[in-house]
Amino acid sequence: MLAPPAIAHDAQPTAAMPQGWKYPFACCANFDCKEVPQSSISERPEGYVIKGTGEVVAYADKRVKNSPDGEYHWCAHQAGLDAGKTICLFVPPPSY
Repeated sequence: MLAPPAIAHDAQPTAAMPQGWKYPFACCANFDCKEVPQSSISERPEGYVIKGTGEVVAYADKRVKNSPDGEYHWCAHQAGLDAGKTICLFVPPPSY
């Protein structure tokens, strides 16, 4: 018996993307991703720091992705607990 294909869950609509967008399945398993406030991510010379866990994700890390809606989104194992290891981090484009 074949199982139906897994579908990633959607990011919430924003002003930049009123229809929302789908998190890539590689980043989540239908519950691992959420939008996070800019204040929960800081930029240091060594990379992005997840304030809730202290984890540092280097700027060149393959887990860092462009955010389609210009907001920060964090995908982590057990993201609801804010204690997980980062799977993907969606970041807004740098401002010039």
